[in-house]
Amino acid sequence: MNSDEVLRVKLEVLRREHRDLDEAIRALEEKGGASCQFTVKRLKKQKLGLKDRIAVIEDRLTPDIIA
Repeated sequence: MNSDEVLRVKLEVLRREHRDLDEAIRALEEKGGASCQFTVKRLKKQKLGLKDRIAVIEDRLTPDIIA
């Protein structure tokens, strides 16, 4: 495997984690409750971190095109 293939696999794993967090957040928001709000806030922060990591990998995989 070359480095691009490794990055593509890592990207897919991160995207899957991001979707899983999204589903967990949605379920907790439907459940409601004060203790759930804290967990939702923590999960949203974790989701933002994943989004940043996804963006970094996507930037590395996308070639720079000089217009």
